[in-house]
Amino acid sequence: MLRHRPAAERGTTQTSWLNGKHTFSFGGYRDPAWVHFGPLRVINEDVVAPGGGFSPHDHQDMEIITIVLDGELAHKDSLGSAATIKPNQIQMMRAGTGIEHSEFNASSENPVHLLQIWIMPHTRGLAPMYQDKMLNESDRMGKWQTVVSPANENKNAFEIAADARLSLAQLPAQQSLDMPADDNRQYWLQIAKGSVMYGDMKLQAGDGLGIKDEPARKLIADIDSEILLFDLAA
Repeated sequence: MLRHRPAAERGTTQTSWLNGKHTFSFGGYRDPAWVHFGPLRVINEDVVAPGGGFSPHDHQDMEIITIVLDGELAHKDSLGSAATIKPNQIQMMRAGTGIEHSEFNASSENPVHLLQIWIMPHTRGLAPMYQDKMLNESDRMGKWQTVVSPANENKNAFEIAADARLSLAQLPAQQSLDMPADDNRQYWLQIAKGSVMYGDMKLQAGDGLGIKDEPARKLIADIDSEILLFDLAA
């Protein structure tokens, strides 16, 4: 089973400071065909203008991951955390019993381009938590770098309260990368930058693809590409 989500068919939020694209239903955008994929609930691709941002607001019982593709994002939350997130860095919040946070463009001159991801936890009412860290770019050049995984599985990854893993890859033009294939799992590919071939299907920046019960295939990059892979409970 393949579920292709073309970039151009995503929901949108457009304001004076935000150009937002929603892979799944979010905010004022509702599509019953695209509510979630397993525990993967939100993939928002946002471009925030200089000086713009999300004022303090709260969440509960969600695992929230933020990846900056270009620019800088200033974060503050009710736990007292404050950080500026840049490319090659990852941020993770556990909303748990409740967390209030704000996210603003840290630049007065340049936009910030980011992905925000929500994954539904297997346990409600956990203590809220905030983490961020720089990544080693060489660990995902032409290969998968796991950055989020279940507890006690990968010491180099953030721990998530869900049966889910997130891996990143940077794939140079014309290089290939093996995709996992397990009948007991389902996978979601999200193309952050570039263009890749999955079998005879071309996936471009902003495209998503849900995969279940498919044979093993390779990804082949048309141009230099950045890719996210979610490995999810079926």
